[in-house]
Amino acid sequence: MISEQILKRLNAPTREERLHNLREEAKKADFPPMNPRFINNHIHTFYSFSPYSPTAAVYAARSEGLCTAGIVDHDSMGGAEEFIKAGEIIGLPVTVGVEGRVSMAGTPFENLRTNNPDQLGVSYMVLHAVPHHNIPRVQAWFAPLREARNTRNRLMTDAISRLSGFDLDFDRDVLPLSMFHDGGGVTERHLMQALARKEDPGRSMLEEYDRIGVLKKDFIPKVYVDATAECPPISEFVSLADQVGGILAYAYLGDVTASVTGDKKAQAFEDEHLETLFKTLDDLGVRALTYMPTRNTDHQLDRVRQLCGRYGMMQISGEDINSPRQRFVIEKMKDERFSNLIDSTWKLIKHENGGD
Repeated sequence: MISEQILKRLNAPTREERLHNLREEAKKADFPPMNPRFINNHIHTFYSFSPYSPTAAVYAARSEGLCTAGIVDHDSMGGAEEFIKAGEIIGLPVTVGVEGRVSMAGTPFENLRTNNPDQLGVSYMVLHAVPHHNIPRVQAWFAPLREARNTRNRLMTDAISRLSGFDLDFDRDVLPLSMFHDGGGVTERHLMQALARKEDPGRSMLEEYDRIGVLKKDFIPKVYVDATAECPPISEFVSLADQVGGILAYAYLGDVTASVTGDKKAQAFEDEHLETLFKTLDDLGVRALTYMPTRNTDHQLDRVRQLCGRYGMMQISGEDINSPRQRFVIEKMKDERFSNLIDSTWKLIKHENGGD
C-alpha cells in the first residue's frame, strides 16, 4: 500500500492536480524493477469504488512491480483517459475497459445464477481493450444506465435508513462519496460507505474499508432492490463491443467456499451449469473469458481453461482492486501454467492501440 500522504496527493480533487502531483512523485520514487509476470487487468478506481484515483492506481501498480495494469470501472470509463495519461507519465503500459451488468433474459440463464451474488438472471461482463478514440462513445452508452442505477440506489438508501435507524440521504450522504459528477458510477459499496460513516465517522481508512466489506456481505441482502432498467440485454452489450472494437469477456466467478476479499459469502454460482454457459456465450458471440486465479481452486481453473480451449475463447486475467488491503500483484502469475494470461494482456494493449 502506498503511503497516505502520497495517496492524498494522487487523489487530489481535479485530474490536472492528480497528474501534476504524479509527475512530482515519480521524480522521487524508488520503484522496483518491473516483473514481467506481474499483470492485473481488473483494477477499479474511485470512478466506481476504490480508494484509488486512476492516477493513484497507476502509481500503486508500478510501486508493486507490475509491468502493466488495466482499469475496468463499473458502468464508467470516466477515469480511462486519466489512467492512460498516468501510465505515460510513469512509463507503465496500460489497458482500459469497463465492467457492466447484463440481463440474461431469453437465454438458458434467465432464471439461474451466474456470477452475480445478488440477483438471478443478471451477469457481470467486462469490455476490455477499448480503442482510445471510442472511450467517449462507451462512456455515453453507459450514461443512462448510471442514471437508472441511481433510481434504485435511492430506494436502497431509504431502506438502509429505515433498517439501520440512521438518517441517510442519497443526495447528501452517498452521492458526494462518488465521482458521479465526473461520469463515475455509484455502487452498493458507496451506500455501505455512507452507512459506515454514520456508524463511526472516526474510523481510519483501513477500518472503514473493512467495515464496508462486512456490510456489503451482511447488510446489502436485506435492502437489495433488483436491477432492471440498468441491465441491458446481453445481446446489446455484444453489439456495443463489436461497434467500438473492444473485447467482451464473461467474468467467471466460480462457486465460493471462502471469500478471498471477505465480501462474498459461501455460495454456488455458475459451476453447475458451466458447459451450458460456455455454449450460450459462444452462440451470443462472446469470445473471451476473464477470471481471477487466486479466487479459484485448481479444479475450477483447469475446467475453465479446458472449456476456453474447446470454444476458442481468449483468456484474460486480473483480480479486482477495491480495498486498500488488497495487493495489486497476483502471486499465482508466478506459476508457468498462467503464462498465456500474460500473453493475453499484451494482446489487449496491442489491440486497443490499433495494433491488430
